[in-house]
Amino acid sequence: MAEASRPVLDLSGERLRAALADLVACARPTGGVERYVTALHLKASLFAEVLEDGAETMTEDEFLDLCAFMAPVRRRIGATLHETGFEPLRARIAALLREGPLDARMAAFVAAFPQGREMRWVRDLAAELLHFRRPEALPLMARWIWDARVGTGVLREIWHAPDVDLAEIDVPDDLETFVTLRNEVDGFLAGEGVFRDRHFYVDLIFAHVYAGYINDRGGQYLRNDFTSEGDPMLHTRRMLGLDAVDTRTGRTRLRLIDGSAHEFGGSLAARLAVEDTDAHP
Repeated sequence: MAEASRPVLDLSGERLRAALADLVACARPTGGVERYVTALHLKASLFAEVLEDGAETMTEDEFLDLCAFMAPVRRRIGATLHETGFEPLRARIAALLREGPLDARMAAFVAAFPQGREMRWVRDLAAELLHFRRPEALPLMARWIWDARVGTGVLREIWHAPDVDLAEIDVPDDLETFVTLRNEVDGFLAGEGVFRDRHFYVDLIFAHVYAGYINDRGGQYLRNDFTSEGDPMLHTRRMLGLDAVDTRTGRTRLRLIDGSAHEFGGSLAARLAVEDTDAHP
């Protein structure tokens, strides 16, 4: 990727330092940031295991295991599976994971589904599958990190401007932007003394920044999905799908079309669920 083609991102070091400090403080009561890094390692291992052959032999139960760890997807995938069937969906995922220009693959994946506001989660599905299959190779290109169409996301919350709400951010939500964003935050973390697993630290700091947005300014449509009960890390976990199990019931948060809760089929998924449950205060 040529340097000249990369967008210029005017990020705020002050906002990033404040977000990192708050992340460390909020994570401390439940085992510290490293506990969440471990959970992300397990999530990535699950995705790598299921998608090892590019989803060519992925089963429906394995796919549902993955969906349980994708917050924007798990509330909506049941209806789509019911209408589309698993095999056509698996074929679309396999095409997404093949070689070729990534932006074109993502666009083709999204275009294969019905369009409209209620289906915008499909981009998040693609973003999570691509990132957590190979987290060091590709950034997380979720809408909550940057959605150029509506101009919202983490990018705006860490932009350098007196009033970020009024800032004009004219950058696309393509691979080049997400790579540049991750590289810049990676450099910031290196300067702050983070020497290991910085790709997961980037994911965590992005999730924590957006959690702050939800807490401070999120609209009702956000609060419906991210109801808080006083846990400062709840939204951060949820953005990254690490709250797959409802700790009050012990059931997964993924509901099937008949209203029942999906039960994990793989030992690695169950282990990750236990890791998340143990991290709750």
